[in-house]
Amino acid sequence: MLVDHAIEARIDPAAGTLQVRDTLTFPDDRPEWLLLLHTGMEPEVASENARIDIAERLEHLTGYRLRITAPGPVTLAYGGSIRHAREQIAEGMGRAREWSRGTIAPEGVFLDGNSGWYPRIPDSLQTFSLAVALPDGWTAVSQGEGPGDPASGLSTWRETHPQDDIYLIAAPFERYVDQAQAGDTEYEAQVYLREADAALAQRYLDATATYINLYSELIGAYPFAKFALVENFWETGYGMPSFTLLGSHVIRLPFIIHTSYPHEILHNWWGNGVYVDYQAGNWAEGLTTYLADHLIRERAGEGWVYRREMLKGYADYVRDSSDFPLVAFRGRHGAASQAIGYGKSAMLFHMLRRQLGDEAFKAGLARVWTDNRFRVADFDDLRRAFEAVSGRDLAAFFETWTTRTGAPRLRLADVAVTPDGGGFALTGRIEQTQGGEPFPVHVPVLVHQETGDPVGLVVELTGASTDFKATLPSAPVRVAVDPWFDVFRELLAGETPVALSNLFGSDRGLMVLPAAAPDAFKDGYRRLAEAWKAGHPGWEIRWDDTLQALPEDRAVWLMGWENRWLDRFAQLAQGVALEPEQRRLRLGGEDPLDGVQVSPVLTAWRDRQPLGWLAANEPAALPGLARKLPHYGKYSYLVFIGSAPDNQAKGQWPSGDSALVTWLGPKRALAPVAEPPALVPSLGYDSQTR
Repeated sequence: MLVDHAIEARIDPAAGTLQVRDTLTFPDDRPEWLLLLHTGMEPEVASENARIDIAERLEHLTGYRLRITAPGPVTLAYGGSIRHAREQIAEGMGRAREWSRGTIAPEGVFLDGNSGWYPRIPDSLQTFSLAVALPDGWTAVSQGEGPGDPASGLSTWRETHPQDDIYLIAAPFERYVDQAQAGDTEYEAQVYLREADAALAQRYLDATATYINLYSELIGAYPFAKFALVENFWETGYGMPSFTLLGSHVIRLPFIIHTSYPHEILHNWWGNGVYVDYQAGNWAEGLTTYLADHLIRERAGEGWVYRREMLKGYADYVRDSSDFPLVAFRGRHGAASQAIGYGKSAMLFHMLRRQLGDEAFKAGLARVWTDNRFRVADFDDLRRAFEAVSGRDLAAFFETWTTRTGAPRLRLADVAVTPDGGGFALTGRIEQTQGGEPFPVHVPVLVHQETGDPVGLVVELTGASTDFKATLPSAPVRVAVDPWFDVFRELLAGETPVALSNLFGSDRGLMVLPAAAPDAFKDGYRRLAEAWKAGHPGWEIRWDDTLQALPEDRAVWLMGWENRWLDRFAQLAQGVALEPEQRRLRLGGEDPLDGVQVSPVLTAWRDRQPLGWLAANEPAALPGLARKLPHYGKYSYLVFIGSAPDNQAKGQWPSGDSALVTWLGPKRALAPVAEPPALVPSLGYDSQTR
């Protein structure tokens, strides 16, 4: 159902009010429509062919019944105040984000359909024209083509493609524009900053052209008249049709332009170009993660690293009580939902790609786009597109990975080698050992030989176990199951190092504070621990002098150089030398670090029990550490300096072989083997041995 809006609006940011005149054109001559508007707007019919009354009062919206008495468009006039405070949304230990229902404020305007700023008809799509009168120096941003001539005091926008919402963002922006082209499609690259910064703007304008070209070639023509980076007045990471709304701090982080930014650009195909049927599962975040975040890492030779991180996120944050199938994913509301809706979903598309092959997978992406452009789609629509290009029945694949919870746990068993004519016969078995029904899954196996290239095979598991056999010209020396983490599965011990996510993802834990620390440090560590514990009843805070021993049945955070249990942590830590009395540490073969100058953060295993230790070089660094560390979950160690504090070093401890690797003889150095080529290759491809 498509409704057209012709909106004339006047906004007074200082007063927090807007006045609107909206002419609606309906798709048919239905005599009655339900409209939703922000409470207090008090709409009146400004044409003679309709009347309106209240149908129901909701939380911050009011439902109005519009009765049409004669054919033709209907004009409504209304006005009022929208100013909702920002709310904190907890996303896990130490992690939160701000969200608003919508606001008109002196620092800026943020309005969408949930704000009720325009008469929204449930389950409808919209086309619109929009003219917004604003104070001098202000510009309004929406989707589509615009902004006209903001210097005149009027910003104008027009979008003729069906939209699932109408957005209205405004502030005193500095605007930067480049004319751009992707294939045969011309569009404008735009940047809206709250303070002039031509160099920053140009970096984003250049990146816009780079990534729109990439995705236009991979999927199909860019569908909008522009793409804009818009700076928000609080820290957000929103992707809207034809623009993204990012916070001031976020856009100035040097890595964002080649990580989060392409993710938001790609949403113009998945989510804002093909819409999501949320009741049937949000597939767009997983596909966008796979073709943006994962693809960028894959082009750098680190696709396997990113896939391992997604599997580790699922292992660290998802419990039986918090697991759910992909068809139940609506949006991110914490680390567990992100691990499922982004990570597991991205792994679904990776497994699909591995089964179909790259060319069929790319053809399927293009088919999803052409079949569903500017309409609502679900997993079944995606399945039909990939079936059409591949000629394969994918019903069982999509049924398994979208409706089941859990993950397979694999085991390599009974590996043996025997002479076979002039060569060798390698045999073995892959088993699934998780509880419940086995998953149908294709498992890659890589075999290194004494001489010659490694041999790869794919073992198709349809039940609890499957035997495999390979005939080799040279003696096999090493067998590795799923060496590139191509399968969504449980990780085994040895496959991934301990990291902060093991601690932040634990349901139960103990934070141990240093009773012998100076008062300012004691107060800072206590505040940090209390901030992390909020909303996590399974965690406890204790002073170190009240413990007879460290518990072994839960995660443990130690804090401070003065912590009486630091010597125990130093004995367990791998890859680092700690000298507590000298307040000194050495990472690997690096020069020693002075604990008076730096704030180190380290992790360690104790029989699969995660341990962490942090020590601030000054009390002023502790609030920043409390805020920042939950966002460094994939790292095993970090070093910060200053009171901000600023990160100076980060990394993961090395991981070794797991039970999915069998050596047929002594371990030895092997020649590097690159993972399969990237979906969209790039120069500088890096290889590592798995």
